[in-house]
Parts: sequence; structure tokens; C-alpha cells
Amino acid sequence: MKFFLDTAEIDDIRELAASGLVDGVTTNPSLIMKSGRDIFEVTKEICDAVDGPVSAEATALDYDGILREADKLYDISDQITLKVPLTVDGLKACKHFTSQGKMVNVTLCFSASQALLAAKAGATFISPFIGRHDDISQDGMALIEDIRVIYDNYNFSTEILVASIRHPLHVVDAARIGADVATIPPAVMHKLFRHPLTDSGLEAFLKDWEKTGQSIA
Repeated sequence: MKFFLDTAEIDDIRELAASGLVDGVTTNPSLIMKSGRDIFEVTKEICDAVDGPVSAEATALDYDGILREADKLYDISDQITLKVPLTVDGLKACKHFTSQGKMVNVTLCFSASQALLAAKAGATFISPFIGRHDDISQDGMALIEDIRVIYDNYNFSTEILVASIRHPLHVVDAARIGADVATIPPAVMHKLFRHPLTDSGLEAFLKDWEKTGQSIA
């Protein structure tokens, strides 16, 4: 499974990218707003900080508008993955760009039928939002399971990018189902490292080592 960071905070990206565990980054208009940064400036910095795909979202809703914005976003870096909404015009733009060999992330997916359409449009990534399903008492992971079955049935190359992740169990469940990518907020990424038994075990080891009076370096 690939791990993307779901943020536009460059300091968080640089810190976690140094671990070698980050395969890409996803942004959206809300994350750009929270960063307080110019979209072109911060997106370029993100591309410089990671080696993999960086999703940048078009804000136009009509086909011609998406194409105009895409030209500017793709110009930032070869790493750019254009994010388009799961609408008729969004999928039309997806088909246009993936036919040219460019990466496209179809976002705001909430049903298996939508995911099927995105795959037929040649999407590089489909982004089902599981946390928002959970918010309205629906099973977000059931959606991931359905998409996995459909994509495997027809050997679609579109990668399932699990989005709207709220806690570590979402990541584990997505990996168990066989999702290709999890895009994870930095706070949740940090939680993946942690377990109370790891902390207590490390504390015990260090106390015992101190008692030996030895030094390794």
C-alpha cells in the first residue's frame, strides 16, 4: 500500500517525508485555504519535498474551465496529478488528460457506480471518501470492498485511493481490503507509529540498560 499525506502544510510534509514512508501528497481547496499559502508556490514546494504524485485540484466545474486550470497546474511539475470532481464534466476532462498520459485523481466518490465510471474514464486514482460515509452512519469500508471487487473483475488499472481517513483503523481496514493508496492526515500518520506497549517496553529496556552502566557509542 502507498501512503500519501493529505495536507498542504509543508513543514509536516517535510518532516514525515524524511521517514522514507511517504509516497505522495494530496491537496484540495480546503487544505490550501488552511495553509494560508499561494497554491502555485506551496504546490511547487510540496513537489520538491516528495518524489511521488502530488494531487492539485481544479476549482472550475465546467469542462473548458477545468482544462484551462489544468494547463496551469500541470505546468508546476511532472508530479502533478490533476484532481477533478466526479461529475460529467470532471470525467470528460479525466478522459481527455489520461488519454494524453497525464495523471488524474477523480475525487468526491461516494458510490461504487461512480467509481466504475471513473475507471472507464481512465482515472489514475479514484478517491472514495470513507470518513464522510461514516459521518452519516454508512459503512465507508463496504464501499472500498465493492470498488475492489469491481476493479478486479475487469482488471481496471485505476488505483483505489482511500480518502477522508479519520483514524489508524481506517488505514488498517483499507490495507486488509487491498486498497492501493491511503491518503492520511499527518496527525493520523503519527498515530500509526504509536502503541502503549511499544512505549512501555522501550521504557523498561532503557531502565535496564542504564543499570548496566554500559555505553554503545
